[in-house]
Formats: sequence, structure tokens, C-alpha cells
Amino acid sequence: MIPGGGQPNMQQLLQQAQKMQQDLAAAQEELARTEVEGQAGGGLVRATVTGSGELRALVIDPKAVDPEDTETLADLVVAAVQAASENAQTLQQEKLGPLAQGLGGGGGIPGLPF
Repeated sequence: MIPGGGQPNMQQLLQQAQKMQQDLAAAQEELARTEVEGQAGGGLVRATVTGSGELRALVIDPKAVDPEDTETLADLVVAAVQAASENAQTLQQEKLGPLAQGLGGGGGIPGLPF
């Protein structure tokens, strides 16, 4: 029941839902443009991903390259990409979390990682 005994204003509810969808779309676009970094080996390997998780750049310091030990380099690359992805997920939760809660929250929205 709505306080005051009135019926819900469907037009107003639809407008609020539409605004939340627009806000969510804008936040997703911002995430796609925002870049975050992760690093490993004290900065010897740095990965840059978008806030939506797309790998954009990978920088490997020449000191990390040992032709006799490519496994360590591979491990550093994986660790840097994972760190960048974790930073992107944190950013997603910061940007999209409040919007998801406004759209019914808690249970998650299909296609979103929370």
C-alpha cells in the first residue's frame, strides 16, 4: 500500500525505471572508457584493462625477460592481468552497484558480475 492510500502512479514508476536504465547504460559506457592497471613483479609487468575488463595494453620491462626462464615471465603476465581484472571488477562494483540496487538489487542483474 502506498502511504496516503493512493494508487501508484504508473507513469512516474515507468519514468523512474527508464531513468535508472539510462543511468546504468551511461555508467557502463564510462566503464568501457575508463582504464585501470594491474602489475606484478614490482612493476616489471603492467597490464591495462578497461573498467569493463577488456585488455588494452601489456608492458613488459626488459629486465623481466630471461630466455632461459620464460615460465616466470608468463606467470608475471598472468598475475598482472589478474590484478588489472580485479581492479576493473572493483570499479564495476563502485559504478554499477548502487544502480543495480536501485533496479531491484541484491539478486543481481543478468549479465552483470554482482
